Amino acid sequence: MKRAERLAAIIELLAASDGVEVDELVDTLGVSAATARRDLDALAEQRLLTRTRGGAAPLSVAYELPLRYKNHQRTAEKQRIARMAAQMIPTGSVVGLTGGTTTTAIAAALAMRTDAAPAAALHAFTVVTNSVNIAAQLATRPSLKIVVTGGVLNARSYELVGGYAEQVLRGLTIDVAFIGVNGIDAEVGATTHDEREAAANRLMAARARQAVIVADSSKIGRTAFAVMGGPERFPIVLTDAGITPEQRAELVERGYDVRVAE
Repeated sequence: MKRAERLAAIIELLAASDGVEVDELVDTLGVSAATARRDLDALAEQRLLTRTRGGAAPLSVAYELPLRYKNHQRTAEKQRIARMAAQMIPTGSVVGLTGGTTTTAIAAALAMRTDAAPAAALHAFTVVTNSVNIAAQLATRPSLKIVVTGGVLNARSYELVGGYAEQVLRGLTIDVAFIGVNGIDAEVGATTHDEREAAANRLMAARARQAVIVADSSKIGRTAFAVMGGPERFPIVLTDAGITPEQRAELVERGYDVRVAE
């Protein structure tokens, strides 16, 4: 297991418990005690956990895993969602992409479409995003017009948030917006860890003719701090085959159109 994957796994263990012990990491990750201690020390330096005698405890039960670690999680599922999402977009569309690993995968899938190749007509798609990593990823595609909102950078998610981002979004219309989330619950709705991201996501959805929640199945049934809205704002949920029949039925009963990427 690569170091970034180990660090992400440790954060996930902490998010699901009150703490971890070095011996537990040795058994779970298959590493030496010295390696486990070094990994815990590295995460403590980044203020992602608190070191304890023999292990570590979370700083908060609701912190968000930084994007550089989340990129290593559920990659295959996110790629399947991305391919399905990219095929939903007609040529010439204005596409909204919030930040997140699944929307980043959608950006990559969109760039790979043959009608987005350099030889295609100018501006095969217009991409509106508040994610600086997505903008950088697509910047070299001459047939894509990239519109980046202003705003304050969230260093964990690489998203631009706040009044400047919202001002730009209010002046635009979007054909289809793909909204990343930290959780989607049938009763609570779509949620994220940061209230500023929630505000930008709500506004991008409001400016879109069609708003689509993209969430791998590990996020189904979960809730985070800031509520973004329910099926009245996000009528479509695009997820992977890991969703259970019960979870799908609950979402459908609440009014969501649930689409599964196989």
